Amino acid sequence: MATQQIITLVLIGLAAGILSGLIGVGGGVIMVPALAFFMHFSQHQAQGTSLGVLTLPVAALAFYKYYTECQKMGTPIDIRVVLVLACGFAIGGYLGSSMAVKIDKEMLKKIFGAIMLYTAFKLFGWDQLIIRWIKALV
Repeated sequence: MATQQIITLVLIGLAAGILSGLIGVGGGVIMVPALAFFMHFSQHQAQGTSLGVLTLPVAALAFYKYYTECQKMGTPIDIRVVLVLACGFAIGGYLGSSMAVKIDKEMLKKIFGAIMLYTAFKLFGWDQLIIRWIKALV
């Protein structure tokens, strides 16, 4: 691997890791678009790489930090909830990846983009602004 590629990958990983630890996102929101744009990965490669990065060591360290800090704050993380969600997440991840590899890469990019756009609309509250605007027209 070329030095420039290694530096780019380290910077992508660092940005995704910081955002993942900070606000709980990073893989899909940062790493997938960055790998596609800067490294010219296909959508399938970027998504699969992101999932590979988020395996046990990375997730375990971030989880451990949250777990210990939440304990100190008196708002403990319920391990039962984690385990139940993890079961659903594992099954859903397998089913989702099984579907994704059958979808054309351009369509998969559009689906990914639409989900990110929808998420942005919700987070910024733009969906409510549009609804109020439409109601005002009627």
